[in-house]
Amino acid sequence: MWKAGVTILFFLLLGALQGCYSFKGGSLPEHLKTIAIPVFDDRSGAGIAQFRAELTKSLVDRVESQSSLRFISSIARADALVQGTILSFSDESSQLSSSTQRARTNRITLVVQVTMEDRVKKAPIFTQAFVGFADYPVGNYVAQQAAIRFALGQIIDDIFDRIVSGW
Repeated sequence: MWKAGVTILFFLLLGALQGCYSFKGGSLPEHLKTIAIPVFDDRSGAGIAQFRAELTKSLVDRVESQSSLRFISSIARADALVQGTILSFSDESSQLSSSTQRARTNRITLVVQVTMEDRVKKAPIFTQAFVGFADYPVGNYVAQQAAIRFALGQIIDDIFDRIVSGW
């Protein structure tokens, strides 16, 4: 009987605390209110420049919707600046067929370097490389594009987490 009461109390407490945690305001310093995120550069040499704008827009949307930071286009007026560069893109065999020794799946791997600067205190916050990857069946263009977008999504998640909780 005693164990049942403790269990019920634990779940009630857990339920009450469930809504207490939020990324809104998270652990961002109070003086950072605005953020500028220029379109990421592409130095991969892989011809994936079309994904630069998608990566940037997705990151901006995430920051605006899930943090207290407000996006502004003016770098000069922003409290924080996030700049990124796609460093590398690879599309290589990841799984071989045992009977034909040909690739069954390929792996997309993207590496993006990101720097965040506190423009109020004139101090760097972080510089870090982020990696995203996904496999897809060889010869399937639609799956390849989905794998690229999945890898970009991993990177966006990681960058966002670093921005809001990497203090």
